[in-house]
Amino acid sequence: MGFSVSASVAILAAALLIGFGMFHSAAYDTVERVTDARSDARDDLLDQQNTAINVTGAVLYSSNDTTRVTVVNDGATTLNVDETDLLINNEYRTDFDSEVEGDNTTDLWQSGEELTFSGETPALDPANETVRVKVVSGPGVAATAEVTESG
Repeated sequence: MGFSVSASVAILAAALLIGFGMFHSAAYDTVERVTDARSDARDDLLDQQNTAINVTGAVLYSSNDTTRVTVVNDGATTLNVDETDLLINNEYRTDFDSEVEGDNTTDLWQSGEELTFSGETPALDPANETVRVKVVSGPGVAATAEVTESG
C-alpha cells in the first residue's frame, strides 16, 4: 500500500507540472498578443496624429463635365495614394485618375506634396446645389470642401 500512495502522489505531481506548463504557455502567448495589439494601436494613433490633409481646390469644369480635386499633405506622415478615398456628394468614387505632383505612377504621397484627382462628373450642378468633396487618408484623417464651378 505504501508504494501505491507514493506512485499516485508522483503521478499527481507530474500531472500538476504538465498542467502548469500548458497554462503558463497559453497565458504567456495571450499576454504577448495583447501587448503587440496595444503597440500596434499606439503606432496607428501616432500616424493619425501626424497626418493632416487640406483640400486646396475642388472645381467642376462645366465645359467638359470633369471635376478636379487637389489635396495637400500637410502632415508629417507619408501616405499611400491607393489608401486615399474620394467621395463626391457622399458617393464613393473609384473612377477618378490620381497623380502626385504630376506623376501618376507613384503610390507615395509625401509631406508637402499635392495629390490631384480628376474625372468625369456629368450629374453635378454646383450652381443650383451645394456639392461637397471629401478626401479620406489611409489613417482615417479627412478633409472636406465645396465644389466650385468654372467654365
